[in-house]
Amino acid sequence: MSKKTTHIEIHNDIIKRIGKIADENKTEAYVVGGYVRDRLLGIEVKDVDIMVVGDGIAFAKKVAKEFGNIKVVKYEKFGTAMLPIEDAKVEFVTAREETYEPDSRKPIVKKSSLEADLSRRDFTINAIAASLNAADFGKLIDPYNGEKDLRSGIIRTPLDPEKTFEDDPLRILRAIRFASKLQFQIYDETFDAIVKMKDRLSIISQERITDEFFKILISQKPSVGLFLLQETGITKIIFPEMNDMAGVDQREDYHHKDVLRHTLKVVDSISEATENVWLRFTALVHDIAKPRTKAFKPGIGWTFHGHEEIGARMMKSIFRRMRLPMDKLPYIEKLVRLHLRPMVLISEEITDSAIRRVLFEAGDLIDDLMTLCRADITSQNPQKVNRYLRNYEVVMEKMKEVEEKDRLRNWQPPVRGEEIMQVCGLPPGKTVGILKKEIEDAILNGLIPNEHDAALEYLLSVKDKILTEIQN
Repeated sequence: MSKKTTHIEIHNDIIKRIGKIADENKTEAYVVGGYVRDRLLGIEVKDVDIMVVGDGIAFAKKVAKEFGNIKVVKYEKFGTAMLPIEDAKVEFVTAREETYEPDSRKPIVKKSSLEADLSRRDFTINAIAASLNAADFGKLIDPYNGEKDLRSGIIRTPLDPEKTFEDDPLRILRAIRFASKLQFQIYDETFDAIVKMKDRLSIISQERITDEFFKILISQKPSVGLFLLQETGITKIIFPEMNDMAGVDQREDYHHKDVLRHTLKVVDSISEATENVWLRFTALVHDIAKPRTKAFKPGIGWTFHGHEEIGARMMKSIFRRMRLPMDKLPYIEKLVRLHLRPMVLISEEITDSAIRRVLFEAGDLIDDLMTLCRADITSQNPQKVNRYLRNYEVVMEKMKEVEEKDRLRNWQPPVRGEEIMQVCGLPPGKTVGILKKEIEDAILNGLIPNEHDAALEYLLSVKDKILTEIQN
């Protein structure tokens, strides 16, 4: 995009066919928003927004008929309709104006012109349209210089940003999400309006806020958006525990590095290794309890004892407040709780017993745990980083050896509780758990192999002694 573009090439056959249907019905139609933006960036996308000057729903019905009587999903109040065509979603919108009540982001809609519709768009880079009519197919309509802002890497609102964010505060988070996704800068005037209007986020549902937050997390370099959330003061509103991680304390020549800055490096590092958004979220929260556990000990410095356990315990309330799916909670809790364990392995002589215990506790999350631990190395000293990474490679090789030998991933003890009760003549209760743990420890410590007969024989050899100790 070295010079101003007047037309874009549209190769999408679905869009071309919709353009022909528009001409046949003497309808003025445009492709708008994200499709045009991404085409200008050289990105081909499947989902398409079509703007119709007139009646968007009526035109959608005509398109649906031409494509084989596809079912039309209508939103009458907003003048929009959606068609699933092949593997794409095509949304039809009526060119419209919007007004808002102060305590709601739901607009009052009325039909309007192309120019008025583009003016209500969130950002200039999304306020570009391309004609679908044969007379000027592909011609750009760009009244707010959105293409220039794309070239310059700028996020800016078409109209007054304060009014834009007052009308729909979700656009505050969308601005940061686009800055993160595209690695663009937010225009100064727009940035200032975000800071000023951020309290308007109170009228946005938690589900919408969380959705935008996770879209920031799935961007190529999430720290861009996460840092903007912190810089604008939004984390105080939507994620106070994250906000608490910021800052550095110094005492008696000891200082601890800004936990948030370290965390953002970890998130970026893990994002290079995985697109798993839940593993990225784990990276974001793995040190979240450090502010609560921070203590200064003269002669030693800053300590954060137990932050991994307390951090894991904090997850449930965070999940509830952010309306996160509770079935993901055990995954996050376990990884936060275990994130220091592999570090211990590289700083001492590695024993099979220590390896077994980490494999046993991590289960099928061991690969994600090791990915997290590798990303957690953020030292400025390249030699130190390389040393830790080499040590982790040794640990992972040792894990592979132990795993192949002992089959501990997703391990279940070879002698279950029911068999223990039967062999020992016990009812359900704590005693069964004590005997079961005795077998587990014997296997993890390498005293017996991970096999049923060996475990049963061991149980028979120790049960009388343990039962006597329990009774006394």
